[in-house]
Amino acid sequence: MKHQRLILATRNAGKITELRAILTEADLDIELVGADAYPDVPDVKETGVTFAENALLKAHALAQATGHPAVADDSGLCVDVLNGAPGIFSARWAGRHGDDQANLDLLLAQLSDIADEHRAAHFACAAALALPDGTERVVEGKLEGTLRHAPAGSGGFGYDPILQVEGDTRTCAELTADEKNAISHRGKAFRALAPVVRELLG
Repeated sequence: MKHQRLILATRNAGKITELRAILTEADLDIELVGADAYPDVPDVKETGVTFAENALLKAHALAQATGHPAVADDSGLCVDVLNGAPGIFSARWAGRHGDDQANLDLLLAQLSDIADEHRAAHFACAAALALPDGTERVVEGKLEGTLRHAPAGSGGFGYDPILQVEGDTRTCAELTADEKNAISHRGKAFRALAPVVRELLG
């Protein structure tokens, strides 16, 4: 029996490596490739209003275009005092998509007068698996923490330098890559996805 091919809707090599390791740990014989393997498939507009909706949009589009099962994830920072914002707008909070520094600066400015006890926040990630026949599953992962008043650490990306991990004195940007992967919202979502992959792709 030839093993299944699974496509991850990303061109980020780090994400592919992370999910591949999790599937291998779960003893799943699955060939995981990134969206780069299908350069003709266009990127999907993230028009959903939740992480789960955006992840499903991307996974279904890729599964339909390629005829293979597809996984996609969507994630961001949710701040309690901002009613869960930036949320799905995390990557473009300051207006331009992917300007990490501008996003970080704007968020810190918006929270400048918020006391420590009201700075709870979490990273959230939804990971979706879609099959070409329309079958879909979504799982979620969270990393809880508190927002610092100033960035600390040089690892990670995005809002990592300002989220202090719950139960730790360090921000996500001060953790080693292995420490972060062990507790990250995406790591949790991908690990929750492994049994779903086993059930649907066996």
